[in-house]
Amino acid sequence: MAKKIIITIDGWSSCGKSTLARQLARELGYVYVDSGAMYRAITLYFLRNHIDWTDQKQVKEALEQIVLDFHFNTKTETSEIFLNDENVEYVIRDLVVAEKVSDVAAIKEVREFAVAQQQALGKKKGIVMDGRDIGTVVFPNAELKIFMTADNAVRVERRFRELFEKNPNITIEEVKNNLEMRDYIDSHREVSPLRQADDALVLDNTNLTPEQQLQKALAWVGERVA
Repeated sequence: MAKKIIITIDGWSSCGKSTLARQLARELGYVYVDSGAMYRAITLYFLRNHIDWTDQKQVKEALEQIVLDFHFNTKTETSEIFLNDENVEYVIRDLVVAEKVSDVAAIKEVREFAVAQQQALGKKKGIVMDGRDIGTVVFPNAELKIFMTADNAVRVERRFRELFEKNPNITIEEVKNNLEMRDYIDSHREVSPLRQADDALVLDNTNLTPEQQLQKALAWVGERVA
């Protein structure tokens, strides 16, 4: 039986990180953890409960009320996030949450809360986790680190298609502005900014199909577990 490893996938918004992470987890029989979903769920809780996230005391008290968990959906064959026992997998994809998640994720206490949970999930190995700081902060000793990137115009188009299904009134300009804002906040925040780990392998999927990117990543996994 092949040894199990930790695979981290970091990169910019709408580069297909979660698509690749899900593909790899399914192919390898690993657990997939969507770290971005954790930050989105926290953001959702803050919005619903009118938490002022510039107030450190309110943030700390709110985090004490949050329990995050992932449950495997046998029908969709994916892990779905639960916030205090409520399945919020689809609610957190809303643009309202997307517009605030980078601000919330930049808060030191929020990151410490999420990172502690993420590290606990990785103790048994056999895990694929995607996000912004997984290879640099959460699992700096991961056996395989992938950093994903893609052409900006391609990223905007992908994100637009994804959001348009849920909100036909959305414009490509709104999506472009949202992505640019998130990129800036993610890469300039004080705590755990988005950056490529020194030992990460770069996967540019601008011109790759999902199947091609999977094969490329599986080849890298093969090298690590050999």
